[in-house]
Amino acid sequence: MSDPWLHIVGIGEDGLDGLLPATRAVVDAAEVIVGGDRHHELSGLVNAERIAWPSPFDALIDMLKGMQGRRVVVLATGDPLWFSVGARIGRAIDPGEIIYHPQLSAFQLASARMGWSLADVETLTVHGRPVEQMIAFIQPDARLLILTTGAETPGQIATFLSARGFGQSKMTVLANMGGAEEARFDGVAESWDHQVPAFNTLAVECIAAPDAALLPRVPGLADELFQHDGTMTKQEVRAVTLAKLMPMRGALLWDIGTGCGSVAVEWMRAARYARAIGIEPRADRRAMAAANALALGAPKLQLIDGRVPQALTGLEAPDAVFIGGGLSREVFETAWSALRPLGRLVVNVVTLESEAVLVALQGEFGGQLVKIQIQRAEPVGPRTGWRPLMPVTQWSLIKR
Repeated sequence: MSDPWLHIVGIGEDGLDGLLPATRAVVDAAEVIVGGDRHHELSGLVNAERIAWPSPFDALIDMLKGMQGRRVVVLATGDPLWFSVGARIGRAIDPGEIIYHPQLSAFQLASARMGWSLADVETLTVHGRPVEQMIAFIQPDARLLILTTGAETPGQIATFLSARGFGQSKMTVLANMGGAEEARFDGVAESWDHQVPAFNTLAVECIAAPDAALLPRVPGLADELFQHDGTMTKQEVRAVTLAKLMPMRGALLWDIGTGCGSVAVEWMRAARYARAIGIEPRADRRAMAAANALALGAPKLQLIDGRVPQALTGLEAPDAVFIGGGLSREVFETAWSALRPLGRLVVNVVTLESEAVLVALQGEFGGQLVKIQIQRAEPVGPRTGWRPLMPVTQWSLIKR
């Protein structure tokens, strides 16, 4: 392990004056300072060579590695390891070669301005990411702190809130916190019309109307929340399926025969940074899946046009696989081979032919077989009766 040569320094609106003396000395002694225009403006007069973020931004790591042996400082906003560039650099360069110098984060400053306990809020970022991903966190009485992309982001989020029955939610934009031009803008979602500075953090106190949409992150959303053509994993079966798939932070799901995307979308909603690849040969169903992903807060759902098992070639190894359509021995063996250790595989079938394949595979590979039979109360003329859904045979197993 090399000695540290790269310093990643968090800086606030108060610039160099807000740094600890030891951190200030690191910046003053730097040969190269890397950062955005705003960071260079905040860091004042120093003698180092100044370099802007590269374009494309992915070139940053190679650029930094080429500077090894020099005294290099990367400037970031606030805490470099909290939704910031420091984490990205630390994944690509040996952490033993890096020294981090954190400053108060925007979340800490915002929670102090709002008088909210930081332990009791959801901290999110939509900076440079799809704004729709915050939708999954719209819950009654939830408090959200959101790093925004720019001046337009609060208005977009106000629209999401209003459309889901949370129009009375309180919104506060905090701009340029800690600096001479700090500003605050308060309002409610349904009437939000403030023009705010581009560099801002948004605080939201979610207030639900009596008819608000309830979209818990626990799997089992109502079927009517999804666009579908009737062929989908129904609510009750979906909840059981996700329980067996076990969504986990950052884990990847292959959803084979994704249809309208209900399982993949709920997988992504259920755990922070969970990812999913949906394989679906029908264009109309991929379109529905994409629309559902946007509407329900999973905009990063990746959809592939293809048939299995050919479409599985070259995909990143999954942590879980759901086969909701297209089961065959070849499809299973391809998915099982690709599945990572401790990966979960769940197969749902409704036809006798597919059940025969599934039972044969279970006899060979083990795992749990379950028959899921759901009945829903529905009108029968002037009265109410039980209407059964098609029984589902489910096979689940863990790769050990």
